[in-house]
Amino acid sequence: MPFGVEHTTSGHNFAIFSKHATAVTLLLYFNRQRKPDHEIFLDPKLNRTGDVWHILIQNLPGCFFYMYRMEGPQQLELGYIFDHRQLLLDPYVKFIAGLEDWGKRESEPNQLLGYFKTDCYDWGNDQEPNIPLSDTIIYEMHVRGFSQHPSSGVINSGTYRGIIEKIAYLKSLGITAIELMPVQEFDETDCRYVNPQTGAKLLNYWGYSTIGFFALKTAYSSAKESSGAGEEFKDMVKALHAENLEIILDVVFNHTAEGDRTCPVFSFKGIENSVYYILDETGDYRNYSGCGNTMNCNHPVVRKLIMDALRYWVVEMHVDGFRFDLAAILTRDEDGEVLTNPPLLEAIAKDPVLSSTKIIAEAWDAAGLYQVGSFPASKRWAEWNGRYRDTMRQFLQGEPGLTGEIATRISGSEDLYRHSDRNPYHSINFISAHDGFSMMDLVSYSAKHNQANGEENSDGCNHNFSHNFGVEGESTDKKIISNRKQQIRNMVTMLMLSQGTPMILAGDEFGNSQKGNNNAWCQDNEISWLNWDLVNQNQDLLVFWKKLIKFRKKHAALHRKRFYTGEINQTSGISDISWHNTRQGQPDFNTPSRSLAFLMDGVEASGKKGDIIYAAMNFSDISLDFEIPTVSSRKAWKQVLSTSAPKCFIDGTPHFLPLEQKSIQVAAFSITVLTN
Repeated sequence: MPFGVEHTTSGHNFAIFSKHATAVTLLLYFNRQRKPDHEIFLDPKLNRTGDVWHILIQNLPGCFFYMYRMEGPQQLELGYIFDHRQLLLDPYVKFIAGLEDWGKRESEPNQLLGYFKTDCYDWGNDQEPNIPLSDTIIYEMHVRGFSQHPSSGVINSGTYRGIIEKIAYLKSLGITAIELMPVQEFDETDCRYVNPQTGAKLLNYWGYSTIGFFALKTAYSSAKESSGAGEEFKDMVKALHAENLEIILDVVFNHTAEGDRTCPVFSFKGIENSVYYILDETGDYRNYSGCGNTMNCNHPVVRKLIMDALRYWVVEMHVDGFRFDLAAILTRDEDGEVLTNPPLLEAIAKDPVLSSTKIIAEAWDAAGLYQVGSFPASKRWAEWNGRYRDTMRQFLQGEPGLTGEIATRISGSEDLYRHSDRNPYHSINFISAHDGFSMMDLVSYSAKHNQANGEENSDGCNHNFSHNFGVEGESTDKKIISNRKQQIRNMVTMLMLSQGTPMILAGDEFGNSQKGNNNAWCQDNEISWLNWDLVNQNQDLLVFWKKLIKFRKKHAALHRKRFYTGEINQTSGISDISWHNTRQGQPDFNTPSRSLAFLMDGVEASGKKGDIIYAAMNFSDISLDFEIPTVSSRKAWKQVLSTSAPKCFIDGTPHFLPLEQKSIQVAAFSITVLTN
């Protein structure tokens, strides 16, 4: 112990688990040649303790490459598929050689090499920001896509260093955390599809196909070599922390790149297939992930692997949190049944090393298990709120009869989270994410356009709740462009006025488009890369985003730590929230209404008084007059914004309404916000 390679004062200790292997050989390489310098047979009497094979080797250099071979039974129905010819990566390997150049795999799967180097990075005075989840604003991005486009203006495009070069931009936007799509090592060349329009081979661009849970994606480094990639990633984390920005990793523990029986063996299959994966009675892989296999996450050995990996990313790489892809799989047992109290989820939530990290679940899987609001875990867990996304999209389109649910979503989805003793901020609110349409595509396309993915447009979600405003795709019509931008402003406003933790898809703030592709997992090109030319072209959108984020951060009432009670606050004379429509106190929850308004008390939990906030939302086809609520204050109402008139967003000179004004007109498909 521990598993993997440990540099001690006595030498390097190698330890690997295998229950059913009958022979294990360690291969050592001092250069990148195919033939090992040493093949060391591990004596099962001397080098095996229980199910752990181990050996201490002295006088090794500071860095080296290594692999394993294993012999054992071949009984497919029991899941035993040992093959002594197969080179196997250590599940605990920190770097994998052979994948350094993006899109150009140097080796076949059985010729990748594990790489070890003693770590001596100087973290200096690095401190994790530890921003409360209630005050967090997440920015989801792809490392390569964020700065790969020629318009990005960075020197080290598509890399961790490219993110460093854009930190000033991230600070100016106002977000508090970046969430990186997978940076655990994967093989982007494993995609089998071809673009039918160009004949170009497609790549696994997103990277939800992990080879090593501890291994860093080296192709995202400008250094283009393993040790340099680790230092560059740490430089990025250190630079983000220096600007009080957190880093959250999107981690994929639900399946691996080894896929089904037809896919390559990298590690787990050849080491202990029947332990690492959920198998059926024939020894075949149960596929709850939709990717060919499913990790046996609640087996003690696999659970330890996952816990050790999470601790590694926190202790050694200083990350601040995790978003767990298809996290519902983490609740399944070795037969695929759903556990009431999954030991892995409890371990993650209560682990002392992870105690200050953010843990976020994508609370569903590809087999139909949907646990949003019922994720069986400690109250530390936050969730991607898919219900919020879908309801908001429908209401914004003008679908009737949703005002009651919209009020619930704006209030922090109490129906989903209170019963498990969670709070509004456990709801990760989003309208767009990497998986699906961007905001600009939600207002530009009425249907998905995934032909370039090579699956005859059969992939991706068919229910996007999108609307193209009269033209499918890009348009030069000024009225259509205006309508589209107004609808994006509506989305942003709803997101920032809602209780919960908002998440923004990178590029939405300046109108980035994926050309109608709502499943761009294989598109390493301008479909997925952020087009930074749009910053100037859509400067009005970017300014609106920045000011609205600033408005949210300024008003603690917009990111409460507790659900509403409806009680009257003696300081302000109004309840913490009240619901209205065109008539004060009459929200029309039981009719096919397409409009709603709310009045929010501005008194913070500390007792400090802030602005009272009033928002009127009209998603009907005509303008409506909303009665302005009566409050005890004798101050004039100030109009903060109208999404139908973006320049009305007031920063400097306030726009005060006359004291005698009793109502305000709200244009069709728009939102007006007042403060007092």
